[in-house]
Amino acid sequence: MSEPGGAGTGEGSTQRLPVVERGTEPDAGPSLEKHGPDLPAASDGGRAGRFWSARRIPAGLVALLLLLLAGAFLYDVVAVRAGRSALGWRRDLARQLAERPVDDTWVLVGAGVAAALGLWLLLLALTPGLRRVLPMRRTHPDVRAGLHRDAAATVLRDRAMEVAGVQSARVRVRRRRARVRALSHFRELDDVRTDLDGVLDDAVRGLGLARPPSVSLRVVRPGRKG
Repeated sequence: MSEPGGAGTGEGSTQRLPVVERGTEPDAGPSLEKHGPDLPAASDGGRAGRFWSARRIPAGLVALLLLLLAGAFLYDVVAVRAGRSALGWRRDLARQLAERPVDDTWVLVGAGVAAALGLWLLLLALTPGLRRVLPMRRTHPDVRAGLHRDAAATVLRDRAMEVAGVQSARVRVRRRRARVRALSHFRELDDVRTDLDGVLDDAVRGLGLARPPSVSLRVVRPGRKG
């Protein structure tokens, strides 16, 4: 009895299978390359600016005040054009501005208030605001992310509580510094501080912030009751 042969082969012959030699790889066609824009490397810091506040409340108050003043003056001007006399408050204001000297107390107070309001508006226009949102490292040019300070403090506190010997921890995160105060009820304070340094440094790096805050750590014993 003869062995079954493959198609196109004679009886008793076998089909030779392809062999992949060690050190070589079969041709899998075109290589799969990463598409899309190049992502910044992790070593470049992933710089990201702060988030800008919309300043809706100050802008709304200023707009409302200007609207009221403009409406009052416009109404009075239209009334005068229609043959009526000017309102009393506008006549008094014009007389006060004409008669009072420049060094008068009320004139100086009004000028100071106007200057303070102007500086306040300029400060709001030139500063980003949203100080409680920490910008995170940008890994994609079209995506921005931020982390609230309270959320960052919660993460650091939870990581600190994982260290043996830590009874409680209180964390306050600012833009440049994270202040950690831990209570240790057993173990040596130096050993707890060393473990906390390593854990908190890893936790800060794991937050993915564009400017990781420096950690200020304080480890103390709980106070005696009574």
